[in-house]
Amino acid sequence: MVENRLDTTFHALADPTRRGMLARLALGEKSIGELAEPFRMTLAGASKHVKVLEDAGLLSRRKVGRTHLVALNAGPLAEAESWLRQWEKFWTARLDSLEALIERDKQKEKKNG
Repeated sequence: MVENRLDTTFHALADPTRRGMLARLALGEKSIGELAEPFRMTLAGASKHVKVLEDAGLLSRRKVGRTHLVALNAGPLAEAESWLRQWEKFWTARLDSLEALIERDKQKEKKNG
């Protein structure tokens, strides 16, 4: 099921508005109206983005009176980071190999030139 969680997490993160909302939530709990404000969107539009983030487990929602407050849940981000780390190791190894080849070519040029 982790793969499915990763799919929903990356889907949620694919949209710049939702990434912006998460950045704002990193500063603390906000109402949906507060999340909508900097994006100049309707409450309905913001609610759709919040629903995608909520489905991905990236935030939690609570209701106080008529106000829906949402807070960041960073757990799925940690899972995504862990998955990305394996590729960081892969690319680091590849780049180290490339660097070694370039250095070897430089040494050859010094010898021959």
